[in-house]
Amino acid sequence: MRELVYYVAVSLDGRIASPTHGFESFLAEGDHAAVLTPEWGDTIPEPIHRALGLDVRRGSLSTVLMGWNTYAVGLPEMPSPYSHLEQIVFSRTRTAAAGAGGVRITDDDPREVVTALKQQSGGDIWLCGGGVLAAQLVDHIDRLVLKVNPFVFGDGIPLFAGEYLPTRFALERSRAFESGVVVNEYRRR
Repeated sequence: MRELVYYVAVSLDGRIASPTHGFESFLAEGDHAAVLTPEWGDTIPEPIHRALGLDVRRGSLSTVLMGWNTYAVGLPEMPSPYSHLEQIVFSRTRTAAAGAGGVRITDDDPREVVTALKQQSGGDIWLCGGGVLAAQLVDHIDRLVLKVNPFVFGDGIPLFAGEYLPTRFALERSRAFESGVVVNEYRRR
């Protein structure tokens, strides 16, 4: 069965983006990038992949899920950021907008969509963000992979933006890098 994997960069205080939905403060370069790029090449937007001339093995993921604000960060320059994946964007207000390049914009219940996706064949499902969508899907997340960056935002978009609902995950692996980034991998208990 396919797994839902929440793979995301996060600050020490649990923020996945700035208050303006930016993520430029996260460390894109460093020794962690050389290790994570081959492992998580599917998560690099296609235009960036081409611009950098990266040759990354693909195949562990086949679908990406995004909330509207996560998707909108790349607009208008990247209307189809992950064209190598099935792209599903959740929005309650922008469903009339036509998705470019195979992007499906929907107001369907994310939990129902994920339940159906998990029954299909293919690679894993990547939850790209944001925090509101992650909170809605917390009971469906099989793995959390957090790239913890060595700084505090103080404010911004939380990893999970929802009601108080303690959910336990077990640490499977932790890797620290000279850049200060620590990658923690968790599995649902």
